Amino acid sequence: MSDLCAPAPYDALLLLSFGGPEGPDDVVPFLANVTRGRGIPEERLKEVGKHYFLFGGVSPINAQNRALLDALRKDFAEHGLDLPVYWGNRNWAPYLTDTLREMVADGHRRIAVLATSAYASYSGCRQYRENLAESLAALDAEGLPVPRVDKLRHYFNHPGFVRPMVDGVLKSLADLPEDVRAGAHLAFTTHSIPTSAADTSGPEETHGDGGAYVAEHLDVARLIVDAVREETGTDHPWQLVYQSRSGAPHIPWLEPDICDHLETLQGEGVPAVVMAPIGFVSDHMEVLYDLDTEATAKAAELGLPVRRSATVGADPRFAAAVRELVLERAATEQGRPVERCALGALGPSHDLCPVGCCPARALKPAAAGADSPYA
Repeated sequence: MSDLCAPAPYDALLLLSFGGPEGPDDVVPFLANVTRGRGIPEERLKEVGKHYFLFGGVSPINAQNRALLDALRKDFAEHGLDLPVYWGNRNWAPYLTDTLREMVADGHRRIAVLATSAYASYSGCRQYRENLAESLAALDAEGLPVPRVDKLRHYFNHPGFVRPMVDGVLKSLADLPEDVRAGAHLAFTTHSIPTSAADTSGPEETHGDGGAYVAEHLDVARLIVDAVREETGTDHPWQLVYQSRSGAPHIPWLEPDICDHLETLQGEGVPAVVMAPIGFVSDHMEVLYDLDTEATAKAAELGLPVRRSATVGADPRFAAAVRELVLERAATEQGRPVERCALGALGPSHDLCPVGCCPARALKPAAAGADSPYA
């Protein structure tokens, strides 16, 4: 793909993320935003927020998004891609509606959107699309121009996302003591979600046991295992496991949990474990607490050597992948043939979310899909 390819029809890129508190006073209001409509009392939110208070009430996600913004702008400038990059969050400042309002004031009318979630699921895709629709409706109600927004396809199997994770696993393996390295187990982790949400993730044809959510993670895990085998000559045992469950105990969620998995491995005599958080773009709170704090403490209790590999974050290869995704989608919108870069067995994801893709818990408008009210 030519670096000089124009991004038309797009005149801006929006980095769309979850958001997080940046101080102790932000924690409860942030969690109130996240749980809006569920009627959770403030005292319960304070209990839920204890993970943030352990880190001074600061989530690292906003700083990491700023670093990714810098990486994207640097890559775009170096490759002659004249496309301004903005940033908006679902649950904390800078809020999505405010950012879209700013983009419209700056004259932007056709916006490509990169969500900081690489996989198909309600919470990882459609909910972002619902938030976009809510913000566009707010602009419309204010009498402002309503831009068209196009969400870039899922990038879980793009080489610019996969290769940094391969390198992270290799580095973690090399950091283990030599006498346990060859027998180390690879535990690929992602956010647990209700099994009902997993089963209906992705387009309707992918619905079933685990849906697209599990299938996509398994595909990435196999890619990493194969690359590690090729570079080290060692075939490490592995499993996809889950973390960060937050739902009611009577509702089935994806299992096993990483801490339970560590206990199982220790009981089986596994000598060491590398925890690879393939489900997360950056080292945000759920990685820092659930893996670096809780799971690492469990491993120490078990006497099990563990290492945690890095997420992709602001890796220049990921920034380059985003540029390629923008230019790929632009070429598609221009009606030009384009090579869609993807590794593994599943191939490149769809550009436009079809009807029935990752269905909502309740019927709500969603932008950037076949059923979008803002096409």
